[in-house]
Amino acid sequence: MSEEFRMKIEKNTIVSLRYKLTDAQNNVIEEPDTPMVYLHGGYEGTFPKIESLLDGQDVGYEASIQLEPSEAFGEYDPDLLKIEPRVRFPEPLEVGMQFEGVPEADEEDVEHAAVDSDEDEEPLIYTVTDVADNQVVLDGNHPLAGMALRFWVQVEDVRAATDDEIENRHPEGGDSFSFGMPIEGDDGDEDDFLGDEPENPGSHTLH
Repeated sequence: MSEEFRMKIEKNTIVSLRYKLTDAQNNVIEEPDTPMVYLHGGYEGTFPKIESLLDGQDVGYEASIQLEPSEAFGEYDPDLLKIEPRVRFPEPLEVGMQFEGVPEADEEDVEHAAVDSDEDEEPLIYTVTDVADNQVVLDGNHPLAGMALRFWVQVEDVRAATDDEIENRHPEGGDSFSFGMPIEGDDGDEDDFLGDEPENPGSHTLH
């Protein structure tokens, strides 16, 4: 394809992107074999700083960029650490397992939360970080929270998004991915907090 006919990355294009994610010391965190695919143009398919970097580029473009915690997964919040009775969890229970939602609160707290909470806010994913005889330590922070991250990216494909993809705000059939942690299930390892069936796996995004 000649240079003049290459589609540029702009709003409402579907971008296939190869990437390598490292920490500030260049230790590799992720380097997938297959590209991630996202809808470009402010649909939260990837970090805004990466979208800005890719805007106007085309197939073959590659670059490296560093994101500070505030530009990636935020600062680490110690208030998102919780200790819960082990009896509330299924067996077998292992470090690294993930659960959606928060522990049950007292009835008064639940009513207060119902008033204050945003109905559109996604529930936190809690990761088991320690398991003792009677207690379980849960961390609601993203595993990469508080870290400066370095990305190497290379554009593999760019195409126009379909009307359905624009309406749904993600690529059709996108097998989605979130750096360092699945967002809606990971081969059944993520369960609702009270042990309901896990949701179906969602699409993967650089986000």
